[in-house]
Amino acid sequence: MFDDLKPADIYEAARRIAGVCVRTPLRRSTELSRVAGGDVWLKLECEQVTGSFKLRGAYNAITLLPRAVRERGVVTSSAGNHGLGVAYAAKQLGAPATVFIPRDAPEVKRRGIEALGATVDADAPDYDAAMTRARAFAAQKELTYIHPCLGETLIAGQGTVALEILEDLPEVKSIVAPVGGAGLLAGVGSLVRRVAPEVRIAGAQSVNTAAMSRSLAAGKLTHIESRSTLADGLAGDIDEFALDVGRHALDEICTLEETEIARAIRFLIAQENLTVEGAGAVGVGGILKGALTLRFPCVVIITGRNIDPKRHLEAVGATARGSHESRVTSG
Repeated sequence: MFDDLKPADIYEAARRIAGVCVRTPLRRSTELSRVAGGDVWLKLECEQVTGSFKLRGAYNAITLLPRAVRERGVVTSSAGNHGLGVAYAAKQLGAPATVFIPRDAPEVKRRGIEALGATVDADAPDYDAAMTRARAFAAQKELTYIHPCLGETLIAGQGTVALEILEDLPEVKSIVAPVGGAGLLAGVGSLVRRVAPEVRIAGAQSVNTAAMSRSLAAGKLTHIESRSTLADGLAGDIDEFALDVGRHALDEICTLEETEIARAIRFLIAQENLTVEGAGAVGVGGILKGALTLRFPCVVIITGRNIDPKRHLEAVGATARGSHESRVTSG
C-alpha cells in the first residue's frame, strides 16, 4: 500500500527519465498570489513533452520492463494523457502500444496518441469501461498492461514532479494537486511525507469526478456515476490503493463545480497566458474559490494542457458570460 513506496525509487526515476521528460518550470503567479494572500507558484507540467506529467510515469514504467516483454507490446487505458505518455514512451523504446480510451475522449488527445504510432480503441462508453476492455485485451494477447495510476515504477515517475518542486523551492509549505486515480498524489505524497513532512498537501477535483472526496467522507470506496466534465482527466472510480493514498497523503481535498473549473481555465489564459485543460486547472480553481487552507509559499501543480480548442473557447466564453451576468444581477 502507500507505505511501500520509497523516495529512493523517485530519485532513481528522475535520473532515468532525464533527457526524455523535461524539467518543467516553476513560475510565481502574481495575481494568484494576490488572491490567495501569499506567494503561489505554478508547476508547469502543461509544458511537459506530451502536454502532461503522465509521460514521467509511463516512461519510467515501460523502460524498466525486460526487453523481450517490452518488444511484445504494451496496453493501457486512459482518459487521454496517460495514453499520450504511453504512446510516446513506447515509440522511444520500440514497443508496440495499444491504448483504450472512452469514445468521448478529447479529440486532441486521441489524435496525439495516433500520431505517435499507437493503436487506439475508442469504443468504450466511459473511462472505467475502457480500463476493463484494456485489461481483458492485455490478458488475452499476453501483453503488459500499464496501469494509469498504479504500479511502483509508474508512481515513482510521477513523484519526480514533487522532487523538482522541493529542489527548486525548498521553502515550500503547501502543494496543491489535482486528484483522479491518485497516481500523481501517490508519487507526491510518498516523497513529501518522508523528506518534507511539514509540507501540507491539498487535493482538488470536480464534483463530477469526486470519487476520492466522497470515499474519504464515507470511510469506504464509493462508486460515482460517469458524468460529463471539463476535468475528463480525473474521471473514473478509485480503488482501495487510491483510497489508502488519499488517507495518508492528503491534508484536505476540495471539489469544484463545472463553472468554477471554467473560471480557472479562463484565469490561466488571461493572467498567465497558459492554455490548460480542466483537470490541470482544478488546483487553481480551489484557490480562486477560497476552498483550501494554504501555507506559503504554495505550489499548484498544473498537470496538463490537452484540451480541444473548441472546448477551451466554450469554457472561457461561459466563464466570461457568467461573470457578466453576475455583475448585472448584483447591480
